[in-house]
Amino acid sequence: MKFDYKQIIDEVFSKNFWPRLLITIVGSLVLAINYNLFLLHNNLVIGGTSGIAIILHDAFNIDSATFLLIVNVTFLFLSFFFLGPRNTGLTIVGSLLYPMFVSLTSGLCDYLATKLVFDDFILVALLSGCLFGTANGFIYKAGFTTGGSDIIIQILNKYLKIPTGVASFSFNILVILSGAMIFGVNKAIYAVIVIVINSILIDKIMLGISDSKMFYIVTKKPEQVKDFISTMDTGYTIMRTDGGYTNKANNIIMCVIPTKHYYMFKNVIEQIDPQAFFIISDCYEVYGGHRKSKKPFLI
Repeated sequence: MKFDYKQIIDEVFSKNFWPRLLITIVGSLVLAINYNLFLLHNNLVIGGTSGIAIILHDAFNIDSATFLLIVNVTFLFLSFFFLGPRNTGLTIVGSLLYPMFVSLTSGLCDYLATKLVFDDFILVALLSGCLFGTANGFIYKAGFTTGGSDIIIQILNKYLKIPTGVASFSFNILVILSGAMIFGVNKAIYAVIVIVINSILIDKIMLGISDSKMFYIVTKKPEQVKDFISTMDTGYTIMRTDGGYTNKANNIIMCVIPTKHYYMFKNVIEQIDPQAFFIISDCYEVYGGHRKSKKPFLI
């Protein structure tokens, strides 16, 4: 049976569309407030088209909202021709709303900036990073983006096969270094703090906080280990493998354990088989599979 992937993608995109759109609108508003209140006012060049807008605003007094709108509309046309209408559709809302909100919130943020005076500039970087990362995280989780340099990076990846990470890192480093030359190294360091916090929060919002651990266990006492796992509130999977060094057939027991049971589970396995080999990794989400039904009075 051949799947109609186009139809499946359309169904996924249309699922919860209006709540996701609302999240994107609010996220774009938060990004605009953060830009005007913290980034532009303090000359924090964090890369991307927003960073270029800050440099141009300082050097030539070019209105940031106007510059961002012109760049984003240009990139939308490039996205339509080089990436297709589907990918472009994910960026239209953010690409247009972000510069619009930058313009609408400019006066309010100029007023608030005179009232919000911080003795320690690190607080500015921390607040900006939290707003930046939270807004971006929810926008990405909703399936949208705010366009900008991301479009050019995708085009470079598609046609020149430049890895997305390499293209993004190179572009942002050039913008940040340009900001360091104009505003000083100290401002560049604070900008890097904003970027780091942004990256951490995006990952946490996209993936969530790990509440489970995944164990891959190779043991000479599989029956005892399986019996012990059976006493836990989880199932397990047996994977047939061949040892890379010994070329002997073996089994790997894979199971997911709540983080609160990690210490006890790990040490019990070591007691059952001191020679056991296992790999432990964070597990952010678990779908399907078998779990024992919980009693209403048990956690």
